[in-house]
Amino acid sequence: MAPLLRTISREEHLAFVAGRPSVSHMQVPSWGDVKPDWRAESIGWVDRDGAGRERIVGAGLVLYRPIPRLKRYLAYLPEGPAVDWFGAEPREWLDPMVAHLKTRGAFAVRMGPPAVARRWDARTVKEAIADPAAGRLRDVPADEEDPRAARLAAELTRLGWRRGEEESEDGFSAGQPRYVFQVPFAGRTLEEVRGGLNQQWRRNVKKAEKAGVKVVEGGFEDLPAFYGLYRETAERDRFIPRPLAYFERMWTSLRAEDPGRMRLYLAEHEGETLSAATMLTVGDHVWYSYGASTAHRREVQPSNAVQWRMMSDAHERGAAVYDLRGITDTLDESNHLLGLLRFKVGTGGRAAEYIGEWDYPVNKVLHKAFALYMARR
Repeated sequence: MAPLLRTISREEHLAFVAGRPSVSHMQVPSWGDVKPDWRAESIGWVDRDGAGRERIVGAGLVLYRPIPRLKRYLAYLPEGPAVDWFGAEPREWLDPMVAHLKTRGAFAVRMGPPAVARRWDARTVKEAIADPAAGRLRDVPADEEDPRAARLAAELTRLGWRRGEEESEDGFSAGQPRYVFQVPFAGRTLEEVRGGLNQQWRRNVKKAEKAGVKVVEGGFEDLPAFYGLYRETAERDRFIPRPLAYFERMWTSLRAEDPGRMRLYLAEHEGETLSAATMLTVGDHVWYSYGASTAHRREVQPSNAVQWRMMSDAHERGAAVYDLRGITDTLDESNHLLGLLRFKVGTGGRAAEYIGEWDYPVNKVLHKAFALYMARR
């Protein structure tokens, strides 16, 4: 019998998260508090035994974004929902979810199932970067493929879901990365993790230590220092920075739910903060969330020092995965993001490709209108 779906409380949602090894940081209740422009709802799939006792077998955080002047919403589950995608038939999760979200006024549903389709080892990515004929990572033969992910994607298509990338040209994109870089920690000692760093990384970590770079954990009062570096990074790397209030809200919301959910690290040298980064934790999965640095005194390698301190702390706390989040798919030397890819590849981890974000247009006319609205913003 397929599970039923209903709204669940924050407490029920957190209890479900606590019972799973890994759930995205965007699929915990506090993430809804980080996004005040969206209305949030926790939903759960519920099984009942013969005695009528309930057991939550899947959960998701839904963020509702309104259409201007209409009481209709885009229902978005970033990197979710957290269900057994490779167990039950997808429609057993999706049919009741779409029906529920439709009653909430959703004109479209967007989700990002956390299902990894392919992985590439660091050596494979490094060789692809050096190969002039390799244009994109997606075209490079993977070291590992999961056929279940391909079957899931095919079934989603059959059920009427559309890949989010198909809408990217007209602006309809919520924007979670499809390609990420992750360092596996499970079953490895910290020395083995350090040994997996490439030669340049190991040299830079030692250089930072020798130069006297100190990495410290910061608090709420240190967010402005992080933010100053973050704004400089945004200008240098050509992206639009979030406001300081966003990071303050992240800190207070996530840490209110769990004091270890978010941490801030700062690399200091001779009294000056040169680099900083935020780290998020849910279960045994740790994410490097936001990073920032100044172009000043780069020779003392503060960014490597921050990352190694975060990796060391994550390993000590029992992390199974250290996730460096998004990477570029392009391997073109002219792409300004290629340097960041090289930096992450130096950790010796693996690139991973998720099956991406998927849309279900409940109302095709409003879905198209919203896409046009987003394209003109």
